[in-house]
Amino acid sequence: MKIIEELSEYIDEEINDSCKYGKLALEWKTKKRNLADVFYTLSIEELHHMQMLHGEVVRLIEEYRQTNGEPPANMLAVYDYLHKKQIEHAGEAKSYQMMYKEG
Repeated sequence: MKIIEELSEYIDEEINDSCKYGKLALEWKTKKRNLADVFYTLSIEELHHMQMLHGEVVRLIEEYRQTNGEPPANMLAVYDYLHKKQIEHAGEAKSYQMMYKEG
C-alpha cells in the first residue's frame, strides 16, 4: 500500500527531527537553558508525531485485514523490517531526551 510507504517516510522524518532537537537541547543546556528547553520540548513533540503516524499505519493494516484478509507476506516483511529500524532510531532520540533530563 502506497500510503503506508509514505507514512513510513514521514515517521522517519519525525524520528530524525526528534534526534536533531535532542542533540541541540544537550548542546545548549549549559549555554542557554530556555532555548535548550524549547529544543527538548520539540524533541518530545516529534516523537509524539511519530507515534500518531505509527498508529495510523497499524490502523490501515488492520483495516486491510478486515477487508481483504491477511496482507501479502512481502508487505508485512517490509513493514516489520522498517518498524524494527524505526524503533531502534526512536530509542536514540529517547536517549538524548533522557540525557537532557538527567544532567
